[in-house]
Amino acid sequence: MPQITVNGRVVEAKQGETILSALDREGIRVPTLCHVKGLEPRGACRVCLVEVEGFRGLVPSCSYPVSDGMKIHTHSERALEARRTIVELLLADHPDDCLYCQKSYDCELRSLAESLGIHQRRFRNTSEPHKLDLSNSFIVRDEAKCILCGRCVAVCNSVVVNEVLNFGNRGAKAKIICDTDVPMGLSTCVMCGACVQACPVGALTEKKAMTKGRSNETRVVRTTCPYCGVGCQLNVQLNGEDLVRVTGVENAEPNRGSLCVKGRFGYDFPYAKDRLTTPLIRENGELRPASWDEALDLVASKLKQIIAESGPKAIGGVSCARSTNEDNYSMQKLFRAVLKSPNLDHCART
Repeated sequence: MPQITVNGRVVEAKQGETILSALDREGIRVPTLCHVKGLEPRGACRVCLVEVEGFRGLVPSCSYPVSDGMKIHTHSERALEARRTIVELLLADHPDDCLYCQKSYDCELRSLAESLGIHQRRFRNTSEPHKLDLSNSFIVRDEAKCILCGRCVAVCNSVVVNEVLNFGNRGAKAKIICDTDVPMGLSTCVMCGACVQACPVGALTEKKAMTKGRSNETRVVRTTCPYCGVGCQLNVQLNGEDLVRVTGVENAEPNRGSLCVKGRFGYDFPYAKDRLTTPLIRENGELRPASWDEALDLVASKLKQIIAESGPKAIGGVSCARSTNEDNYSMQKLFRAVLKSPNLDHCART
């Protein structure tokens, strides 16, 4: 177990781990804009630079491995000055629309600038104007706000493994592209929204959440996704009683922040005007509202009638993925043990 000294404090590290990993475990915060925990380090933003005694240059803590006896200074004036310069260069090409940016109060670039004491721009903005990409049904892309951290690329390629996003072009014209640089709505994107959750700035935001409220105006409720039996953990953001957006709970099992398109964006069904709120019984070709007792009594009598006339194999049931495991178990027990029918299917099978 190598021992390192961090800001004068002796810390035990693990063999082969990075400086950032060791610091994170000890609760010593070093900012980073490109790192995704659990994935290979990218070393793209260089915000996590630290000073190591005996090294001529500053070291990117997210990708440099620890070694025994290493003496690290995370907030030396040299390291802080390098971070300030990097953040100032990023801000130079960043739009001044924090007042109405959806990510304003969650923007890691803005928070980092504030923590480093950056209150005005030192460099001239030389970026070219970009148009919003609104082609995707759920995601808004704003290239002007992209800081090329690569976090969206990392999660798309290594977590979702859909490999839609990547870096395109070189130098000053470098940007994030979808497939062969097509609009996101025309790409092979499965609209899981992992890139939106990973983005540290407002380059990728949720279309349906626009104008509904930013994070400082919402309260967060943790719940379980209702769409299937996996049990993905959600953070639901509410503005009053209105649902604003849904994000995956980081480091929570079983999904660890990942969600499918339904779990992340299919949250507006409670507001559907054609949503059924009471059982319906068809009489003379027309549907009429009924109580649960009346509806269940009718179903029970019909099942008994069919079994009496044609036998138990004449009936079948379809269970729902949105039900709990216990409900699905009860469903199959009802059909196999009580009704004596083997005809049972599940909507998730297809």
